[in-house]
Amino acid sequence: MKRTAEMVLAIIGALGYAFTAVIGGMMIWLQNNRGIMEESFNEMATENPDLGMGDFEEMLDMLGTGGWFLTVASVVAIILGIVAMVLLKGNKKPVVAGIIFIATAVIVAFVSGGAGILAGIFYLIAGIMVLVRKPKQVIEG
Repeated sequence: MKRTAEMVLAIIGALGYAFTAVIGGMMIWLQNNRGIMEESFNEMATENPDLGMGDFEEMLDMLGTGGWFLTVASVVAIILGIVAMVLLKGNKKPVVAGIIFIATAVIVAFVSGGAGILAGIFYLIAGIMVLVRKPKQVIEG
């Protein structure tokens, strides 16, 4: 049985997770480039004088932590997607591949705080299709 549709959805999902990993990497880069962030913060502080330096430090910490969560979760999702695609190739273990797709989509959506939900939708649809589609039975008569 050909699994072309599932493979295409899985590849689109993996590309979506790669984009999410890039966003996480940019967040980490911004945390490490303090000068750029200070300029942005100073512009915000002129509009809202209630902001202090403690808020800036807290924002940088959150930016770095969120960036690491996004990057690690996305890379793990890509690796699990590749594993599921290998299991799906040649229809070796489609049930295991479908479970991996669905579990990855749900877990990464929660871990990333919803940032990985768009890519997860592709994994989720691929996983459901893998589990629902059954090979055609040949009736001998």
